[in-house]
Amino acid sequence: MPAVRPDAPRSLQRLPVVDLVRGLAIVQMIAYHFVYDLTYFGWLHIEMTREPGWIGWRNAIVSQFLLISGVGLGLGDAAGRSGTRFWRRWGQIAAAAALVSLASAWLFGPRLIWFGILHFVAVALLLGRPLASLGPLNALVGVALLALGLTVHTEHFDPAWVSWIGLAAHKPATEDYVPLLPWFGVFAIGIGLAGLWQQRGFALPPSWQRLDSAPSRALRALGRWPLTVYLLHQPIMMGALYLVRPALMS
Repeated sequence: MPAVRPDAPRSLQRLPVVDLVRGLAIVQMIAYHFVYDLTYFGWLHIEMTREPGWIGWRNAIVSQFLLISGVGLGLGDAAGRSGTRFWRRWGQIAAAAALVSLASAWLFGPRLIWFGILHFVAVALLLGRPLASLGPLNALVGVALLALGLTVHTEHFDPAWVSWIGLAAHKPATEDYVPLLPWFGVFAIGIGLAGLWQQRGFALPPSWQRLDSAPSRALRALGRWPLTVYLLHQPIMMGALYLVRPALMS
């Protein structure tokens, strides 16, 4: 196993501020999906995929997740994280992505999720791992990819076999779509931020190092289990709403 670099903090895996930011994103995700579920069951009537405010919030949530995922990959590289650990985590994410596709095919039919956020993260980890050695330069790479993904769209990338790249002129029919571009730009910026943080000796304001309040501890606890929460929160919420629906409609 590679040795932890001397300039790395003692426990990169459990930096409180990283767990806290991830926990904040998880809370927003749960709130967003709860509104989505209420709309799915017909209690609300919101065009969440068309109204700018809801689209903007969804993009903000995805950005937070992917930015902190990039930071996590960069920190892992700084700590000399073993290949075995990387591949074990990658396998968990890839298996979870396949599970999401199967479940969404049953739930949504032709609008199944075939390149959602977990599918993206699985690909981004493979692409980002060799880039982590570039350190802060990844921030520049990320900005360039972000600009490319936001400005270039052509019908040549509309076919399903290339639409995952993200340069398509028309969004494919799916319930969750997180293409490689522009989102890998956000991910790469996160890797770059981790490199900048490493150059600064992983310094944080003292208040950011403690984060001992009850809300902070709750958010950090959520942030330690992002994949588990992601997989379980929707079945639990949709199952509960399905059970109470007959009583509320009677």
